[in-house]
Amino acid sequence: MDNSERAQPLADKEFGKEIFDLVQGCSSLKEIKKGANEATKCLNRGIAQIIIIAADTTPLEIVLHLPLLCEDKNVPYIFVSSKKKLGQACGTSRNVIACAILKNENSRMKEKVVQIRNKAELQFINSQN
Repeated sequence: MDNSERAQPLADKEFGKEIFDLVQGCSSLKEIKKGANEATKCLNRGIAQIIIIAADTTPLEIVLHLPLLCEDKNVPYIFVSSKKKLGQACGTSRNVIACAILKNENSRMKEKVVQIRNKAELQFINSQN
């Protein structure tokens, strides 16, 4: 079983671009936490709105606890194609394998976050069928 089969739901190219744009916007507002450990902490604290995971993480097992935790905490998650692109969107020159967008009721990005959340949930439901 290769990563593309285990990394579900995987955003297509167009939706991936929307996600990277959202991450970039939230990063500039400091409403994001980078890395698998930080994403896990945000989920446990109940401050994550959505989790974005890189599908090309090797080994993929280091992020596969996140979907289970997301389902427990009722937080949507989505896989994107590239850890390099996710890192660039997060505003760092390093690869980022996962990130959490934080809850903030007063955010300028709130509408966009809700829109991406809904799309991610829909894609998750479709990937289950």
